[in-house]
Amino acid sequence: MLQQTYLITEKLPKSEEYGLKSQLRRASVSISSNIAEGSARKTEADRKRFYAMARSSVIEVDTQFEIALRLKYFNEDDCIKAGGLMQEIFRMLSKMIA
Repeated sequence: MLQQTYLITEKLPKSEEYGLKSQLRRASVSISSNIAEGSARKTEADRKRFYAMARSSVIEVDTQFEIALRLKYFNEDDCIKAGGLMQEIFRMLSKMIA
C-alpha cells in the first residue's frame, strides 16, 4: 500500500504538496508503523490497540483516495487498484484484532 500511495500521489498537483499529498503519505506510513509497533508489544491488548490504529489509518487513506477521485486528481483505475489493497489490509488487520 505504501509504495502504491507514493507512486499515485505523484499525480497530485503542486498545490496539494502540503495538503492531500502529504496527508495521504503520512496516513499510509502510519499503517505500516502501527503494525510494526503493535507486533513488538508484549500484551495482546496492546497489540490489538496498535492494529486498530493501523486499521483506522486504512480508512483514512481510503477516504482521501475518494476525495482525490472526486476532485479528479486520480482516475477510477488508480482507486480500484488501491481500494483492493486497502480491503485486503483491512481484512487482515480485522482478523489480527479478533
